[in-house]
Amino acid sequence: MKQKIFKILKYSFISILTTLILFIALNQDSSIYAYRQAKGQLKIIFNTRPVREVLADKTFPDSLKNRILLIEEIKRFAFDSLGLNSSANYTTFYDQHQKPILWVITACEPFELKAKKWHFPIVGTFSYKGHFEKEIADSELNELKKQGFDTQLNEVSAWSTLGYLKDPILSSMLEKSEGRLAALIIHELTHGTLFVKNNLEFNENLADFIGDYGAIRFLKSKYGKNSKELERYQFSKKYNDAYSQHLLRGSKKLDSLYKNFDENMTYQEKVHQKTKMISNIINKSDTLLAGEFQKLLLSRKKWILNDNNLPNNAYFIGYLTYQSKQNQFKDEFAKNFKYNFYNYLTYLKDKYPSSIVF
Repeated sequence: MKQKIFKILKYSFISILTTLILFIALNQDSSIYAYRQAKGQLKIIFNTRPVREVLADKTFPDSLKNRILLIEEIKRFAFDSLGLNSSANYTTFYDQHQKPILWVITACEPFELKAKKWHFPIVGTFSYKGHFEKEIADSELNELKKQGFDTQLNEVSAWSTLGYLKDPILSSMLEKSEGRLAALIIHELTHGTLFVKNNLEFNENLADFIGDYGAIRFLKSKYGKNSKELERYQFSKKYNDAYSQHLLRGSKKLDSLYKNFDENMTYQEKVHQKTKMISNIINKSDTLLAGEFQKLLLSRKKWILNDNNLPNNAYFIGYLTYQSKQNQFKDEFAKNFKYNFYNYLTYLKDKYPSSIVF
């Protein structure tokens, strides 16, 4: 499915290698999944290189070395200026050889914005599931479709092991702009600082909020308030925020539509009304910011009814998971803490102590 959607969901898959110990898995299916997760994670661990070795490698491009050095700067800023927990993350490097290494499945009821949940020992409940093997991800996705779920499959650019393992720098990270790289690294480091069991929506919204806030502060500190790096990131964030709010409003409309379906409606009638509304929601995104984003950066086709590429409920669930609480954090930060981030983070740590322990 080739969805040219402006906002790229930052699925930061929380690796469960460190918690799904094979011999404590609950049943055969979870044992197999734990084995595959361990196998995939260990393959990466055994093929990483220390960053210092990569930086000393004369055959490694200087442009990419500079990106690694930038990640080190972002880390120091996150620890020293933002107060995130110090860790040994991003001290190793894994070369993906231009290939994705992790895929995440999301699934949702067809006529209800209710995500399918997966339950794992220790770490709790998640509304997504990751696979290191594309074929297995595709197979599970097809099975979910047969069961009637709306589904989506996303490639993942980073994940967190919550501080229990050294999360490596992935080669794909080095392709990101300064702002997106800073937001990504700070997002993942936030997971290692504060993680609440069985509250995926809270965890991802908080990590996104801190990632964006931290990226802007970092860019101002390193490049200046009038820098092109900051301007580029703020323009992208301005549109992404507008698009996210547009989809969250659209989600409410979809939810209302589903709740008001007549019990005598046929399946085909439900599908038609659903498709029509989703098409209208997506197409109206062209008017966001008076079309400024499209004029400068993108041209894309209009979605049409019954278009096989049209997003489904699983797409909207992604925004509900990552963006629905952004205004809550922003308001709390401004009103209760007067933009003092150190005090706000201290408050969050006290109120929501991380609940993943062995």
